[in-house]
Amino acid sequence: MRPWALPLLLGALRLGAAPARNALLLLADDGGFESGAYNNSAIRTPALDALARRSLLFQNAFTAVSSCSPSRASILTGLPQHQNGMYGLHQDVHHFNSFDGVRSLPQLLSQANVRTGIIGKKHVGPGAVYPFDFAYTEENSSVLQVGRNITRIKELVRHFLQSQDMRPFFLYVAFHDPHRCGHSQPQYGAFCEKFGNGESGMGRIPDWKPQLYRPEEVQVPPFVPDTPAARADLAAQYTTIGRMDQGIGLVLEELRRAGFLNSTLVIYTSDNGIPFPSGRTNLYRSGTAEPLLLSSPEHTRRWGQVSPAFASLLDVTPTILDWFSIPYPSYSIFGSKRVQLTGKSLLPALEKEQPWATTFSSQSHHEVTMYYPMRAIQHHQFRLIHNLNYKMPFPIDQDFYVSPTFQDLLSRTRAGQPTHWNKTLHQYYYRDRWELFDYSQDPTESHNLAPDPRYAAVFQMLRTQLLKWQWDTGDPWVCAPDAVLEEKLSPQCQPLHNEL
Repeated sequence: MRPWALPLLLGALRLGAAPARNALLLLADDGGFESGAYNNSAIRTPALDALARRSLLFQNAFTAVSSCSPSRASILTGLPQHQNGMYGLHQDVHHFNSFDGVRSLPQLLSQANVRTGIIGKKHVGPGAVYPFDFAYTEENSSVLQVGRNITRIKELVRHFLQSQDMRPFFLYVAFHDPHRCGHSQPQYGAFCEKFGNGESGMGRIPDWKPQLYRPEEVQVPPFVPDTPAARADLAAQYTTIGRMDQGIGLVLEELRRAGFLNSTLVIYTSDNGIPFPSGRTNLYRSGTAEPLLLSSPEHTRRWGQVSPAFASLLDVTPTILDWFSIPYPSYSIFGSKRVQLTGKSLLPALEKEQPWATTFSSQSHHEVTMYYPMRAIQHHQFRLIHNLNYKMPFPIDQDFYVSPTFQDLLSRTRAGQPTHWNKTLHQYYYRDRWELFDYSQDPTESHNLAPDPRYAAVFQMLRTQLLKWQWDTGDPWVCAPDAVLEEKLSPQCQPLHNEL
């Protein structure tokens, strides 16, 4: 038997007997809307564009937190970071972890006899909360090899799919592209765009055909300074997005070859905003809006369609559980209060358009030193952000600080030169406690409407909804910053009289 025949035979056998449903989650690392599917004509992303033609594309999808580990934990639990405990980054000195009592998606799937696998960047813990049957991550491999080397990723996907385990599966492929690497591996370029490109000392990824872009070719997002430095940065980012796109094509081809393409729900999204000013670590739309493709082989009528319905990455766990017909368990993390998912299954959107128009976001840290808690609600065109630590300057992470874009922004600001940005660095650092924006009239979210009495009713409505969500999800910060939470007293928010 030829080496490729066994997976085809196994796939055919399974297909012959009412194939089990499977799920594949594809995750970009700091990815945005740099794809043809999302109307960026400057970049070539044939694999994502092809997947979009087989998917329902969401126009209004948002992460629940604009930070790597917290977002991945929220994706894999359906719980916001303040509820699952992953307040900041997991690795090294940051050392954040989810609570031991959290019931994660891989746990629930395994208990329901679904085989689980992860390839790429895991970035969450503890291991007992996030167990996978098959795992090749930074915990046992080089993250460059399992997250950016698309040939290695292809081989690992093939290995997973060739298993003779007949259970349905959930495979999570977490690319490390297009994350910056100027802070960690500067020899490979600002975005590791040189890694594996065949040049001297860079190694070679056999399946990757690098695509280079000129700075004048890129589309500069409206929230990014339009400068030569930022354009060069974006051009490097485009090259790594192209590598990820080719990797997605390889993964989907492995799925097809193994006979699972027509039985697998495929989800593509990203963990948080792009690593540029107002992007990652911010709860503005520019930091939380995400691409989201939902491809079901059972809902071909919705292929190639665009949905304006609001989706959250908190919806990923409920969606995958729904796909496998697995109920969410009744349990508590602390005390007797039962955990409730506030996300929803996205599968109804595959049947018909849905009226969903609200999402929530919650952030506390990124790096351990970056304590800047924020809570936000997006409802229709309005976004309300509560900056709890608003008297402190907004923090900058190490990875972003050394970037050419930010260094150029610093230099221009110090020299009093034009920054070609929609705000000043002072405005970026120092924010109002409450920020209210109308995206339909102000797409760059530059004009805070919170103090405007004409928007008082909108402000109060959104504030009430946000506060209710915080109580529903057991947010320890629900009374901050001008009161302390005392659960045994009434009212539970006791005033501090701290002049805020």
